[in-house]
Amino acid sequence: MMEVMTGPAAHGHERREGPLADLLSARTYRVALYVGLALPFGGLVFLLLAAGTLAGVLTLPLLVGAGVLLGTLWLVPGLAGVQRWLAGLLGVEFTRVLPPPAHAGALPWLRATLSDGATYRALMFHTVQLPLAALCWLVLGGLLGVSLLALTAPLWVGRPILPVLWDGGTVALSGPGAAGLVLAGLGGLIVTAGVLNLLGRVWAWLAFALLANRESEVNARREVAALRRAAGRVALGDDLGATLADLAGQARAASTARAVALCAPDGSVRAASGPDHPALHGPAPALPAGGADVRYAADGTVATLPVVAGGADGGTLRAVYAPGRGPGPDELAFLLSIADHAGTALHAAELIARAGARAGEQERARLARELHDSVAQALYGITLGAKTARATLGRDEVRTRASLDYTIRLAEGGVSEMKALLFSLRPDALEEGGLVAALSQHAHALEARHGLTVHATLGAEPPLTPPAQAAAYRVAQEAMHNVVKHARASQVWLTVETGEEGVTVRVRDDGRGFDPAALPGGTLGQRGMRERAREVGGTLDVTSAAGTGTTVTLTLPAAPRPSPLPPAEVGA
Repeated sequence: MMEVMTGPAAHGHERREGPLADLLSARTYRVALYVGLALPFGGLVFLLLAAGTLAGVLTLPLLVGAGVLLGTLWLVPGLAGVQRWLAGLLGVEFTRVLPPPAHAGALPWLRATLSDGATYRALMFHTVQLPLAALCWLVLGGLLGVSLLALTAPLWVGRPILPVLWDGGTVALSGPGAAGLVLAGLGGLIVTAGVLNLLGRVWAWLAFALLANRESEVNARREVAALRRAAGRVALGDDLGATLADLAGQARAASTARAVALCAPDGSVRAASGPDHPALHGPAPALPAGGADVRYAADGTVATLPVVAGGADGGTLRAVYAPGRGPGPDELAFLLSIADHAGTALHAAELIARAGARAGEQERARLARELHDSVAQALYGITLGAKTARATLGRDEVRTRASLDYTIRLAEGGVSEMKALLFSLRPDALEEGGLVAALSQHAHALEARHGLTVHATLGAEPPLTPPAQAAAYRVAQEAMHNVVKHARASQVWLTVETGEEGVTVRVRDDGRGFDPAALPGGTLGQRGMRERAREVGGTLDVTSAAGTGTTVTLTLPAAPRPSPLPPAEVGA
């Protein structure tokens, strides 16, 4: 099988300067050599194929004809290989992609050859080569003959070989006439060189159309589609195992390999596609720097390519082919791209794991700060209150009662704070407790920690999807955090309402407020809240004025309620 690496178009737009460019171009003489060889070689090919076909048909009753016909058919792709080599003179280059496939017998070879469109295209090229070459010889021979005759005018101008008769007399050329003929001959050579280059482009396109393997174009489109899907899968990166399995499947589907596997550095298989093969397991061979290792064996061809994950060894990509088959340069480049995608996926998974570990460390540090600032302080206050109550017990009943009330409030606040912390640490807390329970816990924690009075009007659990529920909780949490951090408020009103337009979550405070015109784009916190609202199809409105407090209103679409089940039919 062959693939065109450089088509004729790549050589059909050479820069030309001046009228002698064609005559002085080396390509012109390469084309002349091709056209000169096309006629005798075309005649030889036509004679071989015609004689083989005729002899096979005539001897077919003697059973020898079948072998002669098979030999003639075998010559068609073989001679096409010689034609491809000759087409290199025209600037059309062909590179072998796969070794000739091995067939178990004559019948499978015959079936594969007759079902291959390249066989008939090559036969068509062999058929048209002889008459087209003869026409080229006729045209170019005539132009060249006339040009040479004119160029040699000084040699025969005094003694014309064919005297020109005019009105009973003989016409003889003078010196200026001979010079004109020489100039005309030079112009004829220039025209001949131009016609020769034009015919060379015709031959190049003919070779490109009939001798190129069209399967390579299909393979190229398939490889591009596979790489696009692989890039999308790596960008998604939700599951490393699924990503590697998909990459192995894409590599196998878009290549001629029987099986493809992505292996770890120790030789174990991470993901595979296709039938199992011993070469897919075990240590990998030593690979050349930045290249691939291709080994041919009796049980199949194995190509091994490196997988680099963030500059480190990420293992190998291994592809197994049928005996006698193997990857060409383009397919190796495609498999190397898949290996690069696999390395990117492995590196991304490693970075995600590092980020997760770092996030866990940061979350533990945040939890330690929260416990120190809230629960630890509450426990310290409870200890002081209890000691004060014990010291005044029986001597000052009013002070003892006040100390006990203070201790009880601190204990309740600590419990609420602890519940809020535990709630925020559990990812499934919203699903189990719901939005109302989460906001209620957060309101209690706000009161206990910062001494704010929170008026919570939450009502029944609103009909929200899980993503919208999470967005509502985070927006309300951020809004109340802003109250503590910026508003200098003493009271906060938290409401959740369900109406015709959807679900509304509102946080209002009696703090100092701010001028929205001074921050046209909003603060970073406001932009984050708006982004959360937008992701779930909601809207966020922030209204404020200096000295009048701030109101944050989040409106979310209500989730569709499930339709009631139809009444069960009573069976007969």
